[in-house]
Amino acid sequence: MTLAFRYAARSDVGLIRSSNQDSGYAGPHLLVLADGMGGPAGGDIASSIAIAHLAPLDGESHTGDMLALLRNAVVEAHSELRSRALDNPELAGLGTTLIAALRTGKKLALIHIGDSRAYLVRDGEVTRLTTDHTYVQHLVESGQLEPEEAENHPHRSVILRVLGDHDLGVELDESVRELHAGERFLLCSDGVSSFVSHDTIVETLTEVADPGECADQLVDLALRAGGPDNITAVVADVVEIDTLADGAAPDTSPQVVGSAAAHWKRPTKGGSGAAARAAALTSAAATGVGSSDDDTDGGTGSEDDGGAKPRRRRTGAIITTLALLIALVAAGVSGYRWTQTQHYVAASGEFVAIYRGIPQNVGPLTLSSVEDTTDLRVDELPAFAQDRLAQGITPESGSLTDAEELVESLRAQRTTADEPTDDAGATDAPSESASPGTPSDPSTPATPTTPAPSPTS
Repeated sequence: MTLAFRYAARSDVGLIRSSNQDSGYAGPHLLVLADGMGGPAGGDIASSIAIAHLAPLDGESHTGDMLALLRNAVVEAHSELRSRALDNPELAGLGTTLIAALRTGKKLALIHIGDSRAYLVRDGEVTRLTTDHTYVQHLVESGQLEPEEAENHPHRSVILRVLGDHDLGVELDESVRELHAGERFLLCSDGVSSFVSHDTIVETLTEVADPGECADQLVDLALRAGGPDNITAVVADVVEIDTLADGAAPDTSPQVVGSAAAHWKRPTKGGSGAAARAAALTSAAATGVGSSDDDTDGGTGSEDDGGAKPRRRRTGAIITTLALLIALVAAGVSGYRWTQTQHYVAASGEFVAIYRGIPQNVGPLTLSSVEDTTDLRVDELPAFAQDRLAQGITPESGSLTDAEELVESLRAQRTTADEPTDDAGATDAPSESASPGTPSDPSTPATPTTPAPSPTS
């Protein structure tokens, strides 16, 4: 029995956002969804980089350890995100959630970090395969909050685990499961799951037969619910090739949506395979914009003006150098001014403080200063919050208002930590029994942990 994916990927910017920071990929062996964060300067780049590092895995069936392949690709993506943020201060705070599913034969390996979600449909039953890595989910799993309360909690978008510009390491949830013909998988960003009810998601997944129409309907439902966030859905059905009619085999062309799609279709000299496209995508993400395909070679001069050409070249080089120096100075001044419009939250001695600027230095130049020191003590907060404060917590918009809201979120964590709970043995680690939608088939989930919070997009 030969199994294959019949798949579709759809994405929409939503009703409020000015840019799409989600990225989605669907191919014959690989499904990926990434929800970028970090403001317009970083979110789209972060999710595109994640797709670029994973897309080369969408080749022929892999004979090695699929989880190791996924894990290595994710670590490389995380490393690149950190390098980008260090080299470009305007990218401070960039990050992305990530779900990736790699298929070979009858096995599927799944990795997950963040609050994007994966669902499985089998025999008409819908199971959620992932647990949100959020502060609110941590409260639910430690018995401090009811699931119903979590749906409308003011801090439900505070993420504890993401890929990004932090050095806390990459801690993934991982599993491997057996594939069966007739199954359906959905990967979606919180632009879907936060605005389309669970019951409606279940109804759509079980009643809309075509993957493309199903993904379209999920996006449309989120828009009709007033979805302000980016909206992305990847739907894949597991089909048995041997039972399909002639000419009904699934299309094997990759579908790329969201910010990653901006550069995916550009011509490449390396061919049209997944690896070549990913190489082009990585190159494009390095600049944040598409590079020109125009020929930039100048014309050739005649032999008669050969003596004058070197002088013109030297003069041109001097002018170009001066222009470049002026541009660099102007860019530096402009860049510094931009940093002073940003805010983040970090420790200042024993107390939590709001800083103006970004949590980075350029040589001897410090790009931040304390704007306001609060009366909230760092040692009153949970360990994961203290760890994140050591790095600096940057709100998506960088505004003072959002930084103040982050402080209030930290206060809520202190208050919650001080309150007695019924479960004296609860820990920071999410409990397996509290995880929603535990798959009925054998899998090998990793134990989630709770690093420091980061605001989602």
